[in-house]
Amino acid sequence: MPLEQAVWAALEDVHDPEIPAISVVDLGVVHRVQVAPGRVRVELLPTFVGCPAVDLMRSAVEERLDGFAPDVEAVISFAEPWTSERITPEGHKRLRESGFGPPAPAGDDERLLPVLPVAPCPYCGSLDTTIENAFGPTLCRAIYHCSACRQPFEQFKTV
Repeated sequence: MPLEQAVWAALEDVHDPEIPAISVVDLGVVHRVQVAPGRVRVELLPTFVGCPAVDLMRSAVEERLDGFAPDVEAVISFAEPWTSERITPEGHKRLRESGFGPPAPAGDDERLLPVLPVAPCPYCGSLDTTIENAFGPTLCRAIYHCSACRQPFEQFKTV
């Protein structure tokens, strides 16, 4: 297997420290993988400026790739902003399986972190949901409640 392909495969083992069910690849924070003789460089896009998990992800990437080359480096890049559109279909599936509502597709709403009036419940699929708090445990999530199955859940905001 070519080195770049092996690096991408290994990155599937690195998970978001706040959501262990999803890899950094499926979350879409891996911006670029560069390989050269004796060197592997991975660029990570933070989901938000000041995201507390980004340094943990950077360290986990370097630790996972240790041994792939003498020089392994993971860097935080601001080359382009991360958006929720970068989350892969597999990432959406894993979020739902973990009880998180994946972000809705980006639309014409230009507000920063728009909050959905109704979000599908990741547990039962019902739309009989209400927002409990626009500010969840992180900036990118809101707290909802499903009236059908009576479960609270975190909904990712579309960025």
